[in-house]
Amino acid sequence: MNIHEYQGKEILKQYGVKVPEGRVAFTVDEAVEAAKELGTEVVVVKAQIHAGGRGKAGGVKVAKNLDEVRKYAQELLGKVLVTHQTGPEGKEVKRLLIEQGCDIKKEYYVGLVVDRSTGRVVMMGSEEGGTEIEEVAAKTPEKIFKEVIDPLTGLNAFQARRLAYNINIPKELVNKAANFMMSLYKAFVDKDCSIAEINPLVVTGDGEVMALDAKLNFDSNALFRHPEIVALRDLDEEDEKEIEASKYGLSYIALDGNIGCMVNGAGLAMSTMDIVKFYGGEPANFLDVGGGATEEKVTEAFKIILRDKNVKGIFVNIFGGIMRCDVIANGIINAAKQIKLDKPLVVRLEGTNVDLGKKLLSESGLNIIAADSMADGAQKIVSLVK
Repeated sequence: MNIHEYQGKEILKQYGVKVPEGRVAFTVDEAVEAAKELGTEVVVVKAQIHAGGRGKAGGVKVAKNLDEVRKYAQELLGKVLVTHQTGPEGKEVKRLLIEQGCDIKKEYYVGLVVDRSTGRVVMMGSEEGGTEIEEVAAKTPEKIFKEVIDPLTGLNAFQARRLAYNINIPKELVNKAANFMMSLYKAFVDKDCSIAEINPLVVTGDGEVMALDAKLNFDSNALFRHPEIVALRDLDEEDEKEIEASKYGLSYIALDGNIGCMVNGAGLAMSTMDIVKFYGGEPANFLDVGGGATEEKVTEAFKIILRDKNVKGIFVNIFGGIMRCDVIANGIINAAKQIKLDKPLVVRLEGTNVDLGKKLLSESGLNIIAADSMADGAQKIVSLVK
């Protein structure tokens, strides 16, 4: 789950991480009023969307008076901002962060991620702040430094200081930077983050170390422990089909293709998308109905797939272990009848109650094409869609 920059900064402030003073604004008048309250000569008007690259896309403006604040707020609110992370469709700006300007002396990068190869949290740092870390990794990988964190001890002070030295934080500010990193790590662990990225971390003219930007992502599997994080969810930033899927406990991610996929099990779902691509098709979604899906969940999954106007055909690929093939079959039949399905449908069933499942489908009166294997099913749906 993602949240906005201003929300992330509010969380970090609770852990002693230094951030510029700011206010969220939903209208032009609120933006001007926020700038008045901040009372600084320079304020920054920042578009709030769930995507990086806002500055390069014109979503961050520096205002030197209230007239400029009003002008920039009018420009940004309602604008569709297109960045390298939004895709060509972009995202509409519905809220702004009005923030105090600061005297930036130098920009750095600090981030925390979970390294699945070691099973540990890793803190990364670079003196190349303000640019995408992927770009730094590609062009100057020697400028990225890492500290692998032992979960039993947490981030040690010596590790934080070493990282600060390595990224060339001024010597007199190394301890401040180390405390910043320690606080960031505590927030990361306490809130079950999957990513905590400060880009840029800045050193200011008056000797402060602060987060000029903040990106926090959270492990969705841990949200039951954090109702205060769930309350920050902005549904306007999410695909409505993904929102609907979450209501039924379905794992759904919208993609750009035209072949809808319904599968049980994340691994099989990934393999199904791969084999559809292999035979020249383009998956429209990732959809895992899970091992214990009910007939209702399968029916809703089918409806969600068909809400995507780009879908030209559907491939159902079920290997029934815990999941019974007859339950899947009934869900398919119910959904197809309710929505009056008029698109090609290929079904591959294997496993528990497979004969009953196939019998139900064949006697349903629906135009369903049976597949003998995953490869056979992928070839058939790609051919039908083309």
